Amino acid sequence: MKKAMIIANPSSGKEQAEKYIDQIRQKLLTSGYDVNICLTEGEGDATRFAKEACHLKYDAIIAMGGDGTMNETVNGIAEQPHRPAMGVVPLGTVNDFARALHVPLEPQEAIQVLGGGVKPADIGKVNNRHFLNIIALGGIAEATGEVTSDQKTALGTLAYIVEGLKTLREKTPFHLTVETDNGLYEEESLLFLAALTNSVAGFEKLAPEAEVADGQFHCFIVKDVALPKLIRIGAALLKGDFQEDPDVIYFKSKELKIKSSVGLKANVDGDMGDAVPLHLKVLKGHLSVFTP
Repeated sequence: MKKAMIIANPSSGKEQAEKYIDQIRQKLLTSGYDVNICLTEGEGDATRFAKEACHLKYDAIIAMGGDGTMNETVNGIAEQPHRPAMGVVPLGTVNDFARALHVPLEPQEAIQVLGGGVKPADIGKVNNRHFLNIIALGGIAEATGEVTSDQKTALGTLAYIVEGLKTLREKTPFHLTVETDNGLYEEESLLFLAALTNSVAGFEKLAPEAEVADGQFHCFIVKDVALPKLIRIGAALLKGDFQEDPDVIYFKSKELKIKSSVGLKANVDGDMGDAVPLHLKVLKGHLSVFTP
């Protein structure tokens, strides 16, 4: 019999996770799987569970939670000799990975996708850590990376917007050097983004050209500009014209080496990661994900 592991974060989605576990179990049993349920209690649990599922040659891993749970699960699956198919049941604040894969954001609808067809999806590697959606550098990125679980539960996406807006009063530019497949960029910057998908912080128009398995980072450098221009850039993001703005540099690359004059820490899929320097590369089509 096929084997599936459910990895669930019981604190996600305003703490609704546990009521969906039996529905997932029943769906998987109907699809011919023997099911093991693992609830996370703290940081690193989802990674540990996923590694165990790989080592025991499970056929599927179902991750239920927010982007943080998805990130941890992928860090357990990545670069393992045996990588089970991954299922996504979104219960988080933003759910970028689910959006990019067109997995329904309503958990009961997402459950119906499990056990069906799979599609390949890229993941990124930054130094020795893996990620699904986005690397961001700058004051706005650091502020949003420090949003607490309580803020996410109470405010949802608004929590990220509130923390980001706080930084605009005292914006801090930094000198950025990015080495790419095709050349070198050096700029005084306010924000740097390297996105794997078209959905970042819930905005599905950031990188409209991005596909989940195109093997490329879609990169943006926001130049050091005055506040009125920064507001214009924000409006362009909402309209889907972000990469066309004259104060935004857009490029694609399979690999990146990033340095800065400031000891910036990277925001990795919404949580704080390593400080610069950073070495990024795309692992093309590395995951197999259940999709509609």
